[in-house]
Amino acid sequence: MDISVKAPAKINLTLDVLHKRDDGYHELEMVMTTIDLADRIDLTEKREGIGLESTSGFVPFDSRNLAYRAAALIKERFNIKKGVHIKINKEIPVAAGLAGGSSDAAATLKGLNRMWDLGLTVEELAELGLKLGSDVPFCVYGGTAIARGRGEKLTPLPSPPPCWVVLVKPPHGISTAEVFNAFRLDQVTSRPQLNNMQEALEKRDFSGICQELSNVLESVTLKQYPKVRHLKERMKAFGAPGVLMSGSGPTVFGLVEHENTAKRVMNGLRGFCRQVYTVRMLGGLEEPSLD
Repeated sequence: MDISVKAPAKINLTLDVLHKRDDGYHELEMVMTTIDLADRIDLTEKREGIGLESTSGFVPFDSRNLAYRAAALIKERFNIKKGVHIKINKEIPVAAGLAGGSSDAAATLKGLNRMWDLGLTVEELAELGLKLGSDVPFCVYGGTAIARGRGEKLTPLPSPPPCWVVLVKPPHGISTAEVFNAFRLDQVTSRPQLNNMQEALEKRDFSGICQELSNVLESVTLKQYPKVRHLKERMKAFGAPGVLMSGSGPTVFGLVEHENTAKRVMNGLRGFCRQVYTVRMLGGLEEPSLD
């Protein structure tokens, strides 16, 4: 049996760090939404073991890979003797703040649930996903949501209004752990207003959404990586009304209502970076299969 599953990227419309928890993790409060930049996970059943390949040379092919770990978790939890070969058709940049690895893991969980007829609910898949990473539960559900805790406590929100998303990723990756280790709440000058963002989404108010974009981790990443700050400034100068860094970076995205403006922003940024993308907002729940 062969199964293909779409694994869309996410962006953060807001990201706030409330405090550091006793378990060492940070208590987060975020609004996340899916966009139409996606990997494709092809799963092929085999007699035993886990095989993995990718169209990208920047992902590990062993237990460091979240999709591999997702398959191992499913096999161990449900005593599955059969094996699977995973092919990751990579479109989402690696180490970019777009949850590419987490989305691959979520897609693998959903695909194997179908392949091996496990009958797991979305809630049960999300619970399994949390064992792999904080963003995996959101990636299992997709759509638009407030994420709290480590990111696993999800409250669905209305989808953003249709718009274009222009993304630019500098050539370097960023370690999420290093950003959080350097984060100091007392150095944050502006914090997200969650209620305002929620109200803008409920009203499908594009201008209001752009106005409320906010990410406290910019206080670290923009200082340590001036290139990211420069790309934010360039994107605004080229005409994107709402610009923000996603996650811990380094990817910067701009929200744009009209296709002509999106093309102008994209063409302007190509003079500064090779990895520039223009995609649509997804926002709604994704069906797991490409079939």
